[in-house]
Amino acid sequence: MCEASAYIIEDRREEHRLIMEAVDRVIPEDEGIRLVSIFGDQKFIKGYIHSLSLVEHKVFIKLV
Repeated sequence: MCEASAYIIEDRREEHRLIMEAVDRVIPEDEGIRLVSIFGDQKFIKGYIHSLSLVEHKVFIKLV
């Protein structure tokens, strides 16, 4: 399986907050990003993709 986990990058912290596991799709929208899991769960985040770690299957999102 190649799904990813999505994390919020928070200022002043080295730890990242997990917001969704088993992410299958990352869909950019006008106001932010929609995450869709392999189970069909969806979350909308007002932010942008900060970085990706393809080997670790991680998506890092920065809030706006």
